[in-house]
Amino acid sequence: MKSEGKHIVILGAGESGVGAALLAQKMGWVVYVSDFGLIKENFKSELNDNLIKWEEGGHNLDVILNADLVVKSPGIPDKAAVIVKIKEKGIRIVSEIEFAGFYNKAKTICITGSNGKTTTTMLTYHILKKAGIKVGLAGNVGFSFAKQVAEDNYDWFVLELSSFQLDDMQEFKADIAILTNITPDHLDRYNYVMQNYVDSKYRIQQNQTQNDWFIYNYDDPIIRAEVEKRTITAQTAPFSLKEEIKLGGFADEKQLTINIKEQFTMSIHDLALKGKHNTQNSLASGIASRILEIRKEVVRESLEDFVNVEHRLEFVAKVNGIEFINDSKATNVNSTWFALESMDKPTVWIVGGVDKGNDYAELMDLVRDKVKAIICLGVDNKKLMETFSGVIPTIVEARSAMEAVAYGYRLAKKDESVLLSPACASFDLFENYEDRGNQFKDAVRAL
Repeated sequence: MKSEGKHIVILGAGESGVGAALLAQKMGWVVYVSDFGLIKENFKSELNDNLIKWEEGGHNLDVILNADLVVKSPGIPDKAAVIVKIKEKGIRIVSEIEFAGFYNKAKTICITGSNGKTTTTMLTYHILKKAGIKVGLAGNVGFSFAKQVAEDNYDWFVLELSSFQLDDMQEFKADIAILTNITPDHLDRYNYVMQNYVDSKYRIQQNQTQNDWFIYNYDDPIIRAEVEKRTITAQTAPFSLKEEIKLGGFADEKQLTINIKEQFTMSIHDLALKGKHNTQNSLASGIASRILEIRKEVVRESLEDFVNVEHRLEFVAKVNGIEFINDSKATNVNSTWFALESMDKPTVWIVGGVDKGNDYAELMDLVRDKVKAIICLGVDNKKLMETFSGVIPTIVEARSAMEAVAYGYRLAKKDESVLLSPACASFDLFENYEDRGNQFKDAVRAL
């Protein structure tokens, strides 16, 4: 891509935006960074140290509409006024991932899905690192993809991609694409049309050739239906917990099997990650690793010793026999379904936040079976309370992590659990899901 003297505007000055600015400057673009909110001090320092022009607290349209290319933060919706104006002017908009992809020489394993993508990404990265491969971690996790392309020289990248990132990717191609599952999520960004969201997720395999691989969840009815109606050029390697797969992977209650090149098997009981959804994540990561011909012993060791990501069913502490579990990363109903399914003790459930068009009725059977009390942690809890009143006898409201934990400690007894699994975004009371999870953990440790 010709860049000398051309103007690029980066919208959003978080991790990905600042990374894109650094890469753009290195490649000869005239760079301008604009954030509608306030920019964190560490990012300001980085921009200043590199003599990159920036603004905060609003958008200078005279500068922005003079750009040759715009790199947009995935958090900015297409309906935002600034985006509408950029599109009217006919200026091309790309994501940080797409922009970094113009200059990236490493191969990529790209992972998306409504749930499980972070765990699968971290597990795949763990296996590649253990195998001695020079590998970077980016996208929704790790550091900015663009910054790493600018500063490091990797052979492979493992990228976790959200639907929002995929939406602004046109030319980008994954060498290995993984689709973990598709359930309703972020429908507010897709005009409440499920097919729009499905199409967004399927961009993970756009531009793939017959030399590339597409790994997908064979048990997911939405994915199966799409596979049957689409023309997929890449080699396919599905995984299943229900059927034996000749090229791909499958598991039953005793054994995990991967059929890529030579057959690989290991006991299901040796997997570090427990629960059916984690067996699927292990299968996806294992298939990708065997496509790369990583030695079986390395794959086996990695699947045995992996430690899961923070804020995903993370054990925090046991206080007077009450177990506190942080699942703040569960920002949709399906993630919370997995969390509740894995609970084996009576549970006080902390739920709530910014509703994304959730249907809590999907959780009803599990809530009846597992939950003894509900703590609503959000500004507007009306929908939650209407759904579960009459089903769960005790429902209370909290406006802080400290208050929610105090309620949890009061409502749970010895040998019971308090689970933070919000099923909602966090932006009403917290900065993000990490902030929510960290405040929860701090409150537990203060008991």
